[in-house]
Amino acid sequence: MFSIGSYIVMYEIEENIKRIQESISCAAERVGRNPSAIRIVSVSKRHPVEKIQQAHQLGLRIFGENQVQEAERKIETLADLDIEWHLVGHLQTNKVKKAAPLFDLIHSVDSVRLVEALQKEAAKIDRTIPILLQINISEEESKSGVPVDAFESLLASVKEADRLQCRGLMTIPPYFDDPEEARPIFASLRKLGEQYQDDLIEPGNFVELSMGMTHDFNVAIEEGATFVRIGTAIFGERLVRV
Repeated sequence: MFSIGSYIVMYEIEENIKRIQESISCAAERVGRNPSAIRIVSVSKRHPVEKIQQAHQLGLRIFGENQVQEAERKIETLADLDIEWHLVGHLQTNKVKKAAPLFDLIHSVDSVRLVEALQKEAAKIDRTIPILLQINISEEESKSGVPVDAFESLLASVKEADRLQCRGLMTIPPYFDDPEEARPIFASLRKLGEQYQDDLIEPGNFVELSMGMTHDFNVAIEEGATFVRIGTAIFGERLVRV
């Protein structure tokens, strides 16, 4: 049972979700998109399982984690809930064995080496793993992702990996005080998805675009985001440790 303090936190999360959903609807309508085409990935990194349970009770179903070890604990604890778990943080090849059976979608595939490791592990556990390819559009050194000029090589390796199902692209722009400055980066990812749609995904599907976070998700939606990765605006500030 939730304590009084938990109900207060739950009320705050509920109000946060309402504000975000209203913002998503407004951003989508500004560019003639259907708001239902945009899904919230609730980034629960360094937030306790109690907050995830509360957000789930309020209707959220997709939760994103940055680190495999933290996610593993949460997924085990919350195994009875109908949650779709996404890995949104950088995936090291030495974590692939643990990550392969855990996630419903991995947003951060950014190297041929990682593709090969995921393919090998997926074959071992007899699973097809849905993935997104992370592109470092801005070529910022501190960000993960394959540079645009190496994208075709990464895509070629994925097309050879029969145990990986590519669903689209992901990017993380630099932090800008003015979110409008991220617009060209989001637009570039959308155009890349349009250019390579036939190579990226199976016929009849559409290219998923994972882009936009708490600070800039409205602009990302206007440029075509289908997943927006939102943590702080839902859960508040992160704990140092969980």
